[in-house]
Amino acid sequence: MRDGAAWAAQGTDFSGNSSSPGLDLRHLLSQTLGISAVMLSRAVLPLTRLNVRASAVRASALAAQHPRWYAKGKSGYQLPESMQSKSKNPEAPKSSTKKDVDAEQPEPEPKAEPTPEPDTPNSSEPSPQKPLPDLTQGIPSTLAAELEGQNKKGGGHLNLTEDPTRTEYSEDGRGGGDIPKGGYETSLDRRKARMANIMYALMLAAGVAGVGYLGRNWETEEEERLHPVTPSGWGLGLWYNRITARMSDLTSYYKDPAFPKLLPDEDPQMRQPYTLVLSLEDLLVHSEWSREHGWRVAKRPGVDYFLRYLNQYYELVLFTSVPSMMADQVLRKLDPYRIIRWPLFREATRYKDGEYIKDLAYLNRDLSKVILVDTKEEHARYQPENAVVLDKWTGDPKDKTLVALIPFLEYLAGMGVEDVRPVLKSFEGTAIPIEFAKREKAMRERFEKELAEDQKKKPSRGIGSLASALGLKSTRTLDGEQLPSEGLAQGKMLWDQIRERGQKNYELIEREIRENGEKWLAEMAAEEEKARDEQMKSMKGSFTSMFGAGDKEQ
Repeated sequence: MRDGAAWAAQGTDFSGNSSSPGLDLRHLLSQTLGISAVMLSRAVLPLTRLNVRASAVRASALAAQHPRWYAKGKSGYQLPESMQSKSKNPEAPKSSTKKDVDAEQPEPEPKAEPTPEPDTPNSSEPSPQKPLPDLTQGIPSTLAAELEGQNKKGGGHLNLTEDPTRTEYSEDGRGGGDIPKGGYETSLDRRKARMANIMYALMLAAGVAGVGYLGRNWETEEEERLHPVTPSGWGLGLWYNRITARMSDLTSYYKDPAFPKLLPDEDPQMRQPYTLVLSLEDLLVHSEWSREHGWRVAKRPGVDYFLRYLNQYYELVLFTSVPSMMADQVLRKLDPYRIIRWPLFREATRYKDGEYIKDLAYLNRDLSKVILVDTKEEHARYQPENAVVLDKWTGDPKDKTLVALIPFLEYLAGMGVEDVRPVLKSFEGTAIPIEFAKREKAMRERFEKELAEDQKKKPSRGIGSLASALGLKSTRTLDGEQLPSEGLAQGKMLWDQIRERGQKNYELIEREIRENGEKWLAEMAAEEEKARDEQMKSMKGSFTSMFGAGDKEQ
């Protein structure tokens, strides 16, 4: 650099030619800049080579501190011959590299060579270098070495991605360890939680106040009359009973019958004084399902005779727990002439403890003259004293149980029993048709015995017999029926005379059905069609009135 400056001062060209005092200034400036660039490159180049050597030394030190243990115990990895010859003299390339660096950089910084850590604390000699794996055959797996190390540490499971000594995440996905759980909660979250707690407290207070309000005393006399078991008053038991009573009233819409009076009010003089309530399923019909035929319904033997005969004594009511949409179709086939006067379906039952109960108190009839014939005791839970429970009919075509029950039911209605419940109680636990036949036989024997004694005491001929012989005394009523006294004189019990009258009435009903049955069916079909048309017109009128077209059509 001093030589260049001297040349510039003397005005000498680099080519060796002397310049005149008026040397071109631009040429001199370019020569100076070129010399400066060459000198700068020579000063920077050794610094960059030193950093490369330092990074290489650090990398080798790290590699020496952490040897590759995944190749431990594996003899299948062999180094190439070119690499084995170099590994025998590892200091040779280092010395040559060092000389090159020293030549470029006269004063390198001294670096301490790292010493590899021993395998165990007790070993004094360094362990020999393990052969490196042959990466040309693929990257070897380190899973076996990691499992072995985990077993030595006594860890429960292997976690390849996280530190087992530090829990970074909790079960809910939020940070754990050094970060507290509340660190993820914002002020908005705390405000929401506080409002939620306030709402919970308000709801709890409202619930307690509502329960207390339900236990108040009855406000009207009608309420007290409807709840005679839970009177008004102060006391924990009374308060609790009123709460349960009012809660039951709230849910009664879903559990109680649809109407408080299932049957309308009628004049007793215009209808039969007794009411016979009949079940449908497994009493009058039996339904079963098979893969071949699907659902099939069978009518019990003697159903027509049973209904038409007892119709003259009883107001017949069908009370079933089957829904109306299903039972109505069966009833149309079972009773096409509508001998059954009132059909009641599941909507008229009470639901309690998973059972549909037929509460006879809703019938609007005197229970002393009501008889329920059913096949399940659960249906008569509220009035078991009015029930006659029969065995279920399973489809036997030779069954006669229903017909055998007719004499007993005819006797109750024909003899005008004031209260049927004591009579039914006397037959409890017995087969009613068989037991009634036994009692009838004993009654007939006693009657015949008394009749024989009376005939012995009375004279064979009297004024009455003489008048009858002359035709002056009639032995028939206005409707052609025999007088009860004449029947008794002929040895007929009153019960026998009632049965004869019932048979004649049944024959009249059968004759009317044979003569006018088709006409009745046609009239009923016309009435149904007319009602259906009126219902359709009302629906159309209500639909068109929504758009303002109802008045124009009318």
